[in-house]
Amino acid sequence: MSSIGDLSAGRLSRVSALKLYDFRNYGSLDLRFDKRFVVFAGPNGAGKTNLLEALSLLSPGRGMRRASYGEMMRQAGANAFSVRADLTLGDDMTSVLTGVKGEEDRPASRQVRIGETVVKSSDELLDLSRIVWLTPGMDGLFTGPAGDRRRFLDRMVLSIDPAHGRRAGDFERAMRSRNKLLSDNRNDDVWLSGIETQMAELAVAMVFARDQLVGHLERAIAMADIASPFPKAGLDLDHGLETSDLSAPAVEIEDRYRERLARNRMRDAYAGRTLEGPHRADLSVTHLAKAMPAGLSSTGEQKALLVGLIIAHARITSALSGMTPILLLDEIAAHLDAGRRASLFDLVAELGGQTFMTGTDASLFEALGERAQMVTITDGAARTGP
Repeated sequence: MSSIGDLSAGRLSRVSALKLYDFRNYGSLDLRFDKRFVVFAGPNGAGKTNLLEALSLLSPGRGMRRASYGEMMRQAGANAFSVRADLTLGDDMTSVLTGVKGEEDRPASRQVRIGETVVKSSDELLDLSRIVWLTPGMDGLFTGPAGDRRRFLDRMVLSIDPAHGRRAGDFERAMRSRNKLLSDNRNDDVWLSGIETQMAELAVAMVFARDQLVGHLERAIAMADIASPFPKAGLDLDHGLETSDLSAPAVEIEDRYRERLARNRMRDAYAGRTLEGPHRADLSVTHLAKAMPAGLSSTGEQKALLVGLIIAHARITSALSGMTPILLLDEIAAHLDAGRRASLFDLVAELGGQTFMTGTDASLFEALGERAQMVTITDGAARTGP
């Protein structure tokens, strides 16, 4: 494992080509990318963010918008879509094809093909790349519901611990089974105890993974340049368990949580939900220099704090996963002043990975100069150059 400050640790992952069919507002699109920054510029509604969303599907899950697959299909299309990309990781090159074919008798599900092999799970995409994104929809992260911050946290954990997503999904399914048994008043102690044992094992693994991620983030933030225009963030993780002491052996923490689940069955039955667990976790963020909760900071400061977190996350992803992440930055320049924009471009260049950005005003990216490949987007079409 490399140190967090070693930006040469990760192998470069890069998209050299992107082909879309019936995706959002694109009937057919074929783009080629070189090794520079990629800037998609064009008016609102032209389809810039749709391109970032397509790229985000090169990772597990439903992409950066968390949209349904039906929403991703072009309205005038064939009730299907596909995204194909040529990816290089280090000296290796492969193709990724992912998409959905809608069927009337069952909900759409995404298929992923890597090379010539249809894989069982989109989690296998993590063998090829790590993708980190920042979108305007995340601007309210510090003031929005705790669920948004949990998803943000878990997405960061997934970049260094690919098994985390499966554990979280298994925990949610086990918890729903327990809630259903309790709501149906089915007091089968053997059945409930088995579910609660599974929940405890998964919960503690999730808690430790999240806690480790926050520790890595704190170290990366501490190493950041004190003169950076992106303020340092303080992080405090509420794990969702009654105990905040994680110094005990994992098996002891599991036993205590399992015992509390058994003891609180009646309480949870009345509440209609499980009241303790990692599904209740929350991440509190503080503007360290001002000793102020991030949610009380100005809109500009919140954006700057979020950018700083994303940069720290990219650093630890490169160091700990062995892959330099691909960055997707949607409308990143619009809400930063010229100084912060220039600093962001330099920080991203220092990371060394491939970066895709969008903006309505191409002039906001002038500081990139020849470091950028400009792609102009107009109504579902694209051309290279201003």
